[in-house]
Order: sequence, then C-alpha cells, then structure tokens
Amino acid sequence: MPSADTWETVIGVGYLVLGTNAMLLVATIPLLVLLVSTDPVTSWPALLGAGVLATPALTAAFAVFTHYSTTRGTEVIRTFWRAWARHLRRSLALGLGLSLTAVVLVVDVLALWGSPWGAVLTPLFVVLFLLATTTALLALVATVERPDARLRDVLRAALYLGVRRWYLTLASFAVFALLGGLFVIHPALAVGLAAAPLLYVTWGNSRYTLKPVLPKGSSVDI
Repeated sequence: MPSADTWETVIGVGYLVLGTNAMLLVATIPLLVLLVSTDPVTSWPALLGAGVLATPALTAAFAVFTHYSTTRGTEVIRTFWRAWARHLRRSLALGLGLSLTAVVLVVDVLALWGSPWGAVLTPLFVVLFLLATTTALLALVATVERPDARLRDVLRAALYLGVRRWYLTLASFAVFALLGGLFVIHPALAVGLAAAPLLYVTWGNSRYTLKPVLPKGSSVDI
C-alpha cells in the first residue's frame, strides 16, 4: 500500500496540474476563443493582440512551477495571480516585442516572395524569428528567477544561452509544437490536462539553460 506521504505527493501534483491548467484557461480565454472560433488567416491581428495579453499567464505558470520546485508548495491560485500581477509589465513587453518582430519578418518575407532576394533571405528571417522566440521564452523564465535583473541584461543572457544550449532550445520548441498539435486535434484535452505538464518540461529546459545566471543554490531539477 502506498504511504501517506506518497498519496500526499500524488494529490499535490494532481492539484498542481489541474489548478495551473484552470488558471491558464482563465488568463488566456480571449486567445483560446479566437483560436477555436476564427480563421487565423483573417483574424491574425486579433490573435496577435490576444497572444500578447496571454503572455503574463505563461510567466505566472512558470512562477507556479518555480514555487513548487523550491518549496513543494501547491498554492497554485495565489502564486499564479501574484506572479501575473508582479511581472505584468515585463511579460507584456516581451510578448509585444516578439509579436512585432514576427509581423516585421512576415511582411519582409511576403514582400520578397518569388524574387531572388526572397530565396536568399527567407531562411535568414526564419532563423531570426527562432532566435527572437528563444530569447522571449528564456526571458520569461528569467523574469521569474531573477526579477531584480534589468531587461537588457536578461535579453542578452537569454539570447546567448539559448544559442549556446541549442539542443535544449530545440527540445522546448518540440514540446510547444506537441502542445499546439494537440490543441488542434483536441482543444479540451490540451488545455484541461496537457498544458501544465508540457509547460513544466519547457520550464525545466529553460531553467537549466539559464543555470549559469541563476542565483547559486537554485534548484534546476525538472
């Protein structure tokens, strides 16, 4: 028979997963509604705006994971919304920066499409977008881990470490692709069950990537 401590751990992890998923659902409702009810080709401006507004929810989920990793605490609701409010401005700035970068790069690709320059520069634009996405993701994690750091320093460290530990970056992209594919097939399953575990893996990868700039003694266990 499982011990009482084992049952307590299982129940705590279950609550962590379900509670985090519920908070993510509440905090990203505009984006989720647009994704399931509109055509992204025609509604992309609204999707970009909703995506920016959803960025603080990602930071808040990372804060929940950090809290659990360091204290084994499962105060999901309080931790989530406190982090959401505390890191709101920086999260929105990172989300907006990534969205604007994506728009500029897509416009450039479309403008050069079919021309000799397009064939040469399109791969470069794709790489630039991946670098921007890497930097933004790691910066969101670093925002939770090092809230005292200046945004400029966070971005520089995120870009450098994301490229240096590219294999972890690719793993995080694969997890996001898995979550996105699952959402397309079964949105309820993706949001209600899979989001928190998959984001936890991404957070763990990102936290390990940032290990050189984290405070000494920080746990980086997944």
